[in-house]
Amino acid sequence: MAVPKTTSAQPKRAPRPAARIQAAVLEEARRAGLLDGDTSEHVSFRVPPALVDAAKREAGITSTTELGMVALALLAQSDPVADFLGRTAGRLGPDHDLDTGSC
Repeated sequence: MAVPKTTSAQPKRAPRPAARIQAAVLEEARRAGLLDGDTSEHVSFRVPPALVDAAKREAGITSTTELGMVALALLAQSDPVADFLGRTAGRLGPDHDLDTGSC
Protein backbone atom coordinates (compact mmCIF):
# COMPACT_ATOMS: atom_id res chain seq x y z
CA MET A 1 0.00 0.00 0.00
CA ALA A 2 1.46 3.35 -1.00
CA VAL A 3 1.97 6.02 1.65
CA PRO A 4 0.31 9.30 0.67
CA LYS A 5 2.67 12.21 0.18
CA THR A 6 2.31 15.20 2.47
CA THR A 7 1.01 18.24 0.68
CA SER A 8 0.57 21.80 1.87
CA ALA A 9 -3.19 21.15 2.00
CA GLN A 10 -2.71 18.48 4.67
CA PRO A 11 -2.49 19.74 8.24
CA LYS A 12 0.96 19.52 9.78
CA ARG A 13 1.36 17.61 13.00
CA ALA A 14 2.03 19.66 16.09
CA PRO A 15 5.53 19.09 17.41
CA ARG A 16 5.79 16.73 20.35
CA PRO A 17 6.04 18.49 23.70
CA ALA A 18 9.59 17.15 24.08
CA ALA A 19 10.55 18.66 20.73
CA ARG A 20 9.26 22.07 21.83
CA ILE A 21 11.17 21.83 25.09
CA GLN A 22 14.37 20.85 23.28
CA ALA A 23 13.98 23.72 20.86
CA ALA A 24 13.49 26.13 23.76
CA VAL A 25 16.50 24.74 25.64
CA LEU A 26 18.74 25.05 22.59
CA GLU A 27 17.43 28.54 21.85
CA GLU A 28 18.19 29.66 25.41
CA ALA A 29 21.67 28.15 25.12
CA ARG A 30 22.13 29.99 21.82
CA ARG A 31 21.03 33.29 23.41
CA ALA A 32 23.45 32.73 26.28
CA GLY A 33 26.28 32.28 23.76
CA LEU A 34 26.82 28.65 24.69
CA LEU A 35 26.51 27.44 21.10
CA ASP A 36 28.82 30.06 19.57
CA GLY A 37 32.05 29.05 17.90
CA ASP A 38 33.10 25.79 16.36
CA THR A 39 32.17 22.37 17.63
CA SER A 40 35.70 21.19 18.27
CA GLU A 41 35.30 19.85 21.80
CA HIS A 42 35.15 16.07 21.71
CA VAL A 43 33.20 14.36 24.50
CA SER A 44 33.40 10.61 24.86
CA PHE A 45 32.23 8.38 27.68
CA ARG A 46 30.66 5.00 28.15
CA VAL A 47 27.09 4.56 29.33
CA PRO A 48 24.65 1.67 29.35
CA PRO A 49 22.92 1.38 25.96
CA ALA A 50 19.54 1.16 27.70
CA LEU A 51 20.09 4.63 29.17
CA VAL A 52 20.90 6.14 25.79
CA ASP A 53 17.99 4.36 24.11
CA ALA A 54 15.53 5.46 26.79
CA ALA A 55 16.75 9.08 26.64
CA LYS A 56 16.50 9.13 22.84
CA ARG A 57 13.04 7.60 22.94
CA GLU A 58 11.79 9.99 25.64
CA ALA A 59 13.26 13.01 23.85
CA GLY A 60 12.26 11.89 20.37
CA ILE A 61 15.87 12.20 19.24
CA THR A 62 17.64 9.75 16.95
CA SER A 63 21.11 11.29 16.92
CA THR A 64 23.45 10.61 19.83
CA THR A 65 25.20 13.93 19.11
CA GLU A 66 21.93 15.86 19.30
CA LEU A 67 21.02 14.02 22.50
CA GLY A 68 24.34 15.08 24.03
CA MET A 69 23.86 18.70 22.93
CA VAL A 70 20.39 18.90 24.46
CA ALA A 71 21.53 17.21 27.69
CA LEU A 72 24.53 19.53 28.07
CA ALA A 73 22.42 22.59 27.25
CA LEU A 74 19.97 21.58 29.98
CA LEU A 75 22.76 21.15 32.53
CA ALA A 76 24.60 24.33 31.55
CA GLN A 77 21.69 26.62 32.32
CA SER A 78 19.98 27.30 35.60
CA ASP A 79 16.40 26.18 36.07
CA PRO A 80 14.21 29.29 36.42
CA VAL A 81 11.66 27.46 38.56
CA ALA A 82 14.35 26.20 40.95
CA ASP A 83 15.83 29.71 41.07
CA PHE A 84 12.43 31.19 41.96
CA LEU A 85 11.75 28.58 44.64
CA GLY A 86 15.20 29.20 46.12
CA ARG A 87 14.66 32.97 46.21
CA THR A 88 11.22 32.72 47.76
CA ALA A 89 11.70 29.79 50.14
CA GLY A 90 10.01 30.34 53.48
CA ARG A 91 8.31 33.57 52.42
CA LEU A 92 4.57 33.93 52.12
CA GLY A 93 2.59 37.14 51.90
CA PRO A 94 1.52 38.64 55.25
CA ASP A 95 -2.13 37.92 54.48
CA HIS A 96 -1.55 34.30 53.45
CA ASP A 97 -3.44 31.80 55.59
CA LEU A 98 -2.29 28.21 55.39
CA ASP A 99 -5.16 25.77 55.48
CA THR A 100 -3.61 22.72 57.08
CA GLY A 101 -6.73 20.63 56.55
CA SER A 102 -7.02 19.65 60.22
CA CYS A 103 -10.44 19.92 61.86
